[in-house]
Parts: sequence; structure tokens; C-alpha cells
Amino acid sequence: MTERATQRPKDFVKPAHWTSDPAPRPAEPKLEPDPRGLSPTRYGDWEQNGIAVDF
Repeated sequence: MTERATQRPKDFVKPAHWTSDPAPRPAEPKLEPDPRGLSPTRYGDWEQNGIAVDF
């Protein structure tokens, strides 16, 4: 079995575009009113001809 590397080689040079900054937070979702009632993406069901269909 090959040993797993836990450190970079001593001659490793970090590329200029790498950063130690944390990833940005995702944008808040836009809440748009659903003209037909409950949002299928929120509740997990689509309504077709009066029948709820899971997707």
C-alpha cells in the first residue's frame, strides 16, 4: 500500500492565484410568489391535472 501524502513537497511553490480567503457566502434565494399556490421546489411535488406528482 502506498503512503498517503500529508504535506506538500519542500520545493512546492503556491500559484499566484491561490488564496487563503474563505469561500464567499452564497446569495440569498429570491422568494417569488407562486401564482398557483405552493412552490413545487419547496415542497417536492408537482401538481398535474389535480394530482400531486413527486419528481
